[in-house]
Amino acid sequence: MQKFNFFNVFKQSIKPLRFVVMINKIRSRFFQYEGTLTREQNLEWIKENVTEVSIFANTISLPLWEEAITQSKILEQNANKTLENIKYDLGGGANYPLLYFLTRYLSPRNVLETGVAAGFSSYAILSALQKNGKGKLYSSDFPYFRIKDPERYIGIVVEKNLRKNWNLFIEGDENNLPKIFKIVKKIDIFSYDSDKTYSGRSKTLKKVSKFLTENSVIIMDDIQDNSFFYDYIRENNISNWKVFKFNNQYLGIIGKLINFEN
Repeated sequence: MQKFNFFNVFKQSIKPLRFVVMINKIRSRFFQYEGTLTREQNLEWIKENVTEVSIFANTISLPLWEEAITQSKILEQNANKTLENIKYDLGGGANYPLLYFLTRYLSPRNVLETGVAAGFSSYAILSALQKNGKGKLYSSDFPYFRIKDPERYIGIVVEKNLRKNWNLFIEGDENNLPKIFKIVKKIDIFSYDSDKTYSGRSKTLKKVSKFLTENSVIIMDDIQDNSFFYDYIRENNISNWKVFKFNNQYLGIIGKLINFEN
């Protein structure tokens, strides 16, 4: 198994763009900064401020939340059917019922997503965009370089009929984002689920912030890993934020949640 992994890593590393990304990923693992709070303090703050997602969504639109739950069950059934014969653990998705709900409610023109994996979140967003009858999803990811032919597994659960509104880039955020920003100049929803290190979040948000407006919504997954979310909302005096729990993980949302058609 170890030889198999080594061969796959080597095969990916001889591709120049991917080699640089791989080195940066390895380096970031050894020099991790947790932020102004320790991991324990950060988790305590999160738990003190967590909001029940169903209560939050129901106060905005009960019919849309019920639709999100129904669509998420369909997503899970279809995705599990696709994944049942795949021997690799490709990971799950972020809070895809919430992502579907927010995409439907906000009716965005441009959604940016970093971190795709099997594609649960992509599926949810694309389903909502299709239901809205407008909007594009721009996704950035990097192949799992430890497995064979990793490119084929990126977004594998996303059905073909949803892909017409999808632009997928797979050379890592540092290479993908400049390409995406040549196409789109304004991001309505930004879903961050890629490099979970403090420095990774910071670098990416600095690049993306130039394309966000005062009405843009940021969704950040796994905020329990470090205190970046906590530090960011305080350093920028942000008052419009929420914290939610999903599958024993936490995500944070920043934004006014204003429908983009208004």
